[in-house]
Amino acid sequence: MPSEFDLIRQYFTHATPRTVLGVGDDAALIKADNGQLLAVAADMLVAGRHFFKNADPESIGHKALAVNLSDMAAMGATPRWATMGIALPRADARWVEAFAKGFMVLARKHGVDLIGGDTTRGPLNICVQIIGLVPARQALRRDGAKAGDDIWVSGTLGDAALAVAAKSKRIKLKPTELKQAQQRLDRPVPRVALGLALRGVARSAIDVSDGLVADLGHICERSKVAAVVAFERLPVSVLMRRQLQSPVAQSALLAGGDDYELCFTAAPAKRAAVERAALRARVKVTRIGRVIRAPAGVCSVVVVDRDGLPLALKQKGFDHFG
Repeated sequence: MPSEFDLIRQYFTHATPRTVLGVGDDAALIKADNGQLLAVAADMLVAGRHFFKNADPESIGHKALAVNLSDMAAMGATPRWATMGIALPRADARWVEAFAKGFMVLARKHGVDLIGGDTTRGPLNICVQIIGLVPARQALRRDGAKAGDDIWVSGTLGDAALAVAAKSKRIKLKPTELKQAQQRLDRPVPRVALGLALRGVARSAIDVSDGLVADLGHICERSKVAAVVAFERLPVSVLMRRQLQSPVAQSALLAGGDDYELCFTAAPAKRAAVERAALRARVKVTRIGRVIRAPAGVCSVVVVDRDGLPLALKQKGFDHFG
């Protein structure tokens, strides 16, 4: 059975061209470019909570980095370095090899150096920290939304949560439909290029990880505003559109999470600039609503139907302790 250090040497030690000192010492050494801020984020994936225990290890490796890249995208930051702590039930070299492949293929695609971390024995748990660079005063933040802003979202919403609902027996999907939804759950596409293109265009941004309503609500809270979203404008796949009469599907769309799309606000005068940014990033964006003044100081998100009437929302987003 390979040792902890065997696994590190074989699967997690790679060339780090953007790093002064990478894996193999007590700490990594990195050098920030002049005039740049360091953007730092961390996400944890726990077996049985963030992914099914029988999930493909290569997909787990992909997702472990993708969710962190999505945080960089939401900040308009260029991802550069990552560290990873991983607890493994046992030293299964075949599992680790597949996991490392999924992680490193995505890392190389986005120019990310894996520069350190830790391994230990325990219930399967992966924690990745990512560090990126963003020019001073150009970071996309949650606290910049203004009343009158358009609200936009990238890609489509809800398919990943549909996969969770189907595997939890709360909705029934055909095998081909489940495969499609599962792809969105296991292999999210971080919108890094869009985040970079939105520098100087968007006023605020967040990635949709816990559900559209909940995450847009975080922008509202930090910006001291409210939001009105038109249900009919929400971008959905053909799969989701076929399921939309189901309350489970509607909840997946509005509150399911795991989309890792970008939700952002921009002034109406920036509509053409938003479209150009999306074109450069090769991703579809959809204008779904508007930012309004917070009525009586209530920084809420209201979803309305085609007649402009508010929808009753039983669930607003994913909560680890809910």
